[in-house]
Amino acid sequence: MKIIEREIPDATVQTLVQSGINPLLARLYVARGVQSMDELDTGLGKLLPPSGLRGIQEAACVLADAIAQQRRICIVADYDCDGATACAVGVRGLRMLGAQHVTYEVPDRINDGYGLSAPIARRVHAKGHELLLTVDNGIGSVEGVAEAMRLGLTVVVTDHHLPGETLPTPHAMVNPNQPGCTFASKHLAGVGVMFYVLLVLRAELRTRGVFNAQNQPKLDTLLPLVALGTVADVVKLDANNRRLVAQGLQRIRKGHMQAGIRGLYEAAGKTYAQATTSDFGFALGPRINAAGRLADMTIGIECLLTDDDSRALELAHVLTRINRDRQEMESGMRMQAFALADELWEDGSTPPAAISVFDPDFHEGVVGIVASRVKDRLHRPTFVFAASQAEGKAHELKGSGRSIPGFHLRDALDLVAKRHPGVLLRFGGHAMAAGCTLVEDQFHTFERAFAQVAQEWLDAKTLTRCVETDGPLDPAFRQADVVERLNLEVWGQGFAAPTFSEDVEVISQRLVAEKHLKLQLRHRGDVVDGIWFGRTAPLPDWVHMAFRLDINEFRGERKVQFLVEGTEG
Repeated sequence: MKIIEREIPDATVQTLVQSGINPLLARLYVARGVQSMDELDTGLGKLLPPSGLRGIQEAACVLADAIAQQRRICIVADYDCDGATACAVGVRGLRMLGAQHVTYEVPDRINDGYGLSAPIARRVHAKGHELLLTVDNGIGSVEGVAEAMRLGLTVVVTDHHLPGETLPTPHAMVNPNQPGCTFASKHLAGVGVMFYVLLVLRAELRTRGVFNAQNQPKLDTLLPLVALGTVADVVKLDANNRRLVAQGLQRIRKGHMQAGIRGLYEAAGKTYAQATTSDFGFALGPRINAAGRLADMTIGIECLLTDDDSRALELAHVLTRINRDRQEMESGMRMQAFALADELWEDGSTPPAAISVFDPDFHEGVVGIVASRVKDRLHRPTFVFAASQAEGKAHELKGSGRSIPGFHLRDALDLVAKRHPGVLLRFGGHAMAAGCTLVEDQFHTFERAFAQVAQEWLDAKTLTRCVETDGPLDPAFRQADVVERLNLEVWGQGFAAPTFSEDVEVISQRLVAEKHLKLQLRHRGDVVDGIWFGRTAPLPDWVHMAFRLDINEFRGERKVQFLVEGTEG
């Protein structure tokens, strides 16, 4: 592993400090590209205007007409946390704006697969709905959109995924990544896109005289859901997304949130008054995602839709149990995937440029998480496959991939598909995460083709895991109140949580729970506790260490400890 210190222009740091920013925060902001105080303004007035989103006015007009005519609206959602929160925002927002008949449909991960398919379109039509609105999917649903329109449904697509070569042709489509869209933030999550559509819909209804500035619904109450879905989907936290997340966190900390979010906080044993992005990414998000992986995402969506506190808490506990099952399943799959990956190269040699593994006992709902774990362990683009559990498709494999910086996963799949026509039945996704389906007897063809693309695109530098850090930590900031202040900031993808690095002395080390390294370190002359989760091999007396800050509370005493990210070498 290589440790790289971020460049931190001192002049810009001083400008922020002189504007009243804490010196440590100023340094951290500048290291992440912040140039001015304006970028740190999280006020709603600083959000990018919706006008840059192509198709958003058309979508608002279509939805306004549907509300005026009291047409039956069905939202077709994705089965992950972004899709669930986008669905909840859509249902709640449309009802707030006057829609009387709004329901939703969630594809089954196993039987339906991702996105709006032709069978789902027929299902929506058969239930008597008149307008089909997608959230967090649809840009790749060419056949599904065509079938819905053939059946006479009005179709509005809202999505954020990258488009394929062929686009659907609904009545309106909103996606910051569609061709011709000038919206400055290409990183909106699906829930963010839906929130923007509601803002423009409300403005359209004001124009039509339905509302005025005094009596219009307060859509900002939906921001806790927008914040949760944005962080959980691991989209880049550019300035616009950070504002959306910050606004949601502010409301949650004041106790203003949906009953489901409150219930999830209680079920996770977290305190919402100190809500953090880490809560979204590691406590609430996984609980909602677990429903889509192992059970029925309807449970997650209903948790976010109910206004009954007791019902919300009951559903939050159900999601917690499902997530516990997911964790147990993942643990076994992860160890098997590690073993299969280790068989791909000889001892003493380096791993191949890309990893593909398959086991007939893997569950398709968990392959994405396991791919992420393998990717983290080996620092290689990774696909993990499971046999499809859908009726009549036992011969198909469902694969989920995770990538490393410098390797665009969806583009790699596109190249594999062009070089080997017919190998991939379906594929789609982003630069860092993607999915695909193939026939089982084509697995080894895919494995070789995927590794070949990685071999061509990646070099030794890219294949070396690098940890970017904020350099040495001044002991003056090694305080519990400083750590608490840092935790309240908006950190996440593209705006990484603070990580420091410097030479430290290892005073003592021992294993805890047989799988974690508990450390005593000497940092700038002071003894500090540390822990390296998942590390069992001992460390030398001196190391150049990358670490994050945490608070360890034991018997009422709160002490700062280092969470080790790695050591150089």
